[in-house]
Amino acid sequence: MPPRLCPEGNLSKTLGTSRHRALIAFLTAKRKDAGLSQTDLAKALGEYQSFVARMESGQRRVDVIEYENLARILKFDVHEFFTSDDLLK
Repeated sequence: MPPRLCPEGNLSKTLGTSRHRALIAFLTAKRKDAGLSQTDLAKALGEYQSFVARMESGQRRVDVIEYENLARILKFDVHEFFTSDDLLK
């Protein structure tokens, strides 16, 4: 049997996993570090504030394109989260 690439199991059930919570904490911290409110970020994304609120509360996934847009707006390297020591623990 091949090794599992997702340590917490099925990829379709990622909401609420420790990795998902780590990603949300990372993105929320980046928004706050940038000095932006949820409303400011939502405007930059072309979304409503509730979009950002649902993302930051863990109620929705962040797809790769959204992640790239967040990195551009919040001015962080797209690789930063994936090379974080916290993620590797």
